Amino acid sequence: LTAAGELLRARAEALLAGLGETEREVRELDEGVRGVLSIGAVVSCVSLLPDPIRRFRERHPGVTFRIQEGDHFLLSEQLDKRTIELAVTRLPFEAPFDPARYEVRPLPSDPFAALLPASWVPASRTREMEMRELARYPLLTLKTEHTRAMHERVWEEFRLHGLNPEPLCECSSVAIIVALVAAGIGATVLPKSVVASFPSANIAVFDLPKTGFRSDVGLVWLKDRYLSRSARRFIEIFADPQEH
Repeated sequence: LTAAGELLRARAEALLAGLGETEREVRELDEGVRGVLSIGAVVSCVSLLPDPIRRFRERHPGVTFRIQEGDHFLLSEQLDKRTIELAVTRLPFEAPFDPARYEVRPLPSDPFAALLPASWVPASRTREMEMRELARYPLLTLKTEHTRAMHERVWEEFRLHGLNPEPLCECSSVAIIVALVAAGIGATVLPKSVVASFPSANIAVFDLPKTGFRSDVGLVWLKDRYLSRSARRFIEIFADPQEH
């Protein structure tokens, strides 16, 4: 197609999507909070989902869920295609498109923790660690072609302590990092909530009390596009732990 043809097609698709959303909005006026709510999440945020879903279901049993996992690139694509309505993700949201296209609702931040092979440390030692001690271990870091913010945030913290360690391995997924730590390959720094998704007797978890650095988390959705009543209600419940 020519450039003009591509523009017309994009406008037609947007118009059709808008008509579909208008029809859905009218239907929901009669049905209330019901139907299927499609949510995306990065792996490191999966452990944050059970509690708000449980609280949501207590109030709205007529809603079922469809949950998909992916990195920022995939989640932004699914949001644009309306495959999902909401994404639970680490911030900043590293979408390949204009970030101004997305609405972001910040959630309570998540402290970082050090993860080490349990065989490297005596079971009796305190579960706190300084960055200087952590820097002496071979380090694994989460870094992909599309998502670099967490890697940069962790290494910024090392630099604030006058340290500049070289990572042993850059990994494209949280699951790979956790598996390598459990196998005794290296240590890493990840949001502490991640541990709940990957429990392992082979991993020792250490707080980093002298840093105070945390991972920001948020709910993300498309700006200026219709959100179902169930999605709006889920945002309210997720953002307020006291909301029931």
